[in-house]
Amino acid sequence: MDHFGQVAVLVPTAASSAALLVGLALATTWGAPDYALITIAAAVGLSYPAISPALRSSFRIVLPDPGARRVAFALDATSVELAFVCGPLLLSALLLPRVPLLPLLVTAALLAVGGLGYCRTEAARRARPAVQEAASGHNPRTTGIGPPTALASTGVVAVLAVMLMLSVGFGQLDTSLAATSDLALGGSEQVGILFAAIAGGSTLGGLAFGARSWRFDERRAVTVLLCLFGLFLALLGWLLSVGAVGLLILVPVLFLTGLTIAPTLIMQQGLLDHLAPPHRLNEAQAFLSASNTTGAAVGTAIAGIVIDIAGLGWSFGGAAVGVLCAAGVAAAYRRAGRSPTVVFDQPAGAAYR
Repeated sequence: MDHFGQVAVLVPTAASSAALLVGLALATTWGAPDYALITIAAAVGLSYPAISPALRSSFRIVLPDPGARRVAFALDATSVELAFVCGPLLLSALLLPRVPLLPLLVTAALLAVGGLGYCRTEAARRARPAVQEAASGHNPRTTGIGPPTALASTGVVAVLAVMLMLSVGFGQLDTSLAATSDLALGGSEQVGILFAAIAGGSTLGGLAFGARSWRFDERRAVTVLLCLFGLFLALLGWLLSVGAVGLLILVPVLFLTGLTIAPTLIMQQGLLDHLAPPHRLNEAQAFLSASNTTGAAVGTAIAGIVIDIAGLGWSFGGAAVGVLCAAGVAAAYRRAGRSPTVVFDQPAGAAYR
């Protein structure tokens, strides 16, 4: 997208990924062999359109004011949390007619409509390399071409490393919540309440954070919120280990845990937006999404093993370890003095010059 523009990349990927998802649904119902299903599923993932990175990188074009971009990042994080709440509810509704193809077909339709619909927006059409650099106040003739990759920019690797370890904790947390409903609360019907509690807290935290400007060093705030997140996860692990598994206990703790999530993600996105070079912004945001999905996949696998071997308490403890490791990286990088001072009322490209 940094080379060819967003529309040229997103239109074919959205269309092909949706078509492959329809093919996966049909192949499943027709009894295709496992290797064929795995191949098609992998193709769906490989062709999946990078809508989230594209959307976040387009904020520089449509929202030149850093304060407005902060609000946009808050709304983006909040919408993700709402998707975590509404997605399972939609799936439950789609399962009611007992039509095996329906959930995947609806997902494919949403993917195609959402991806192609975004490509029709002014933000996507304007998100071309020259426009994006101009929106960031970057002129290669006066400031130089800049680093050849986003990873070479000061601070970007640290932000990605924090997100990777944080997402390992997310993966363990999500799996642990599903297992808590099944193993500790007597059935999977309670899982929606658990996810709604933590997503509700995150939504409220994201809206509160984005509603005003805060006078603090966001790099320090990321470390503090990650520590709080990790401590709440450790508390959840302890509660489950001592048998305190009632909803009246777990739901308030999950809500408080969620309050720390969206503000952390908003600040991570804002830091990356500020640190990434204008001509590699799509790349940087794509790396952030890749760190998120990769870490979540690793955390999910770890949680499954830990739950089977040691139980739910240790699984939540593992999530806490992942999040606290992310806090440690953030704190160490800040103390090392390699992260430039982030002043969000400066031009977005100033951080790497």
